[in-house]
Amino acid sequence: MITQKREFGDLGEKIAQEYLEKQGYKILDRNYSKRWGEIDLIAESPEKELVFVEIKTREFKNHPSVFLPEDSVNFSKQQKLIKTARTFLYENKYPEETGWRIDVIAVEINKISRNAEIRHIENAVEM
Repeated sequence: MITQKREFGDLGEKIAQEYLEKQGYKILDRNYSKRWGEIDLIAESPEKELVFVEIKTREFKNHPSVFLPEDSVNFSKQQKLIKTARTFLYENKYPEETGWRIDVIAVEINKISRNAEIRHIENAVEM
């Protein structure tokens, strides 16, 4: 049984994927998973750089005390993303000099108006 939370997260991933494709990104993989972590989307940028994308989806709340979706990508999550990205590169035999980065896409969805706000933070995780 799929939970409402999972459905909401899947919707955010779909919105983010469509956004990236409109920006000229080519989607290479979705939900790449290892024991220690998962990467929501793996894409190739228009500049041919490999981009690992963490997507965070939240319901829009017009309240100043609410954290932004991207705030939940803390140090521990960043370390898992780096390890998982490096594993993907190794498993898929990418050359060591391959250019890559980790981005975060924050999706805030207003459930009433059905509108979504997207923030794309490039190079969100420093290695």
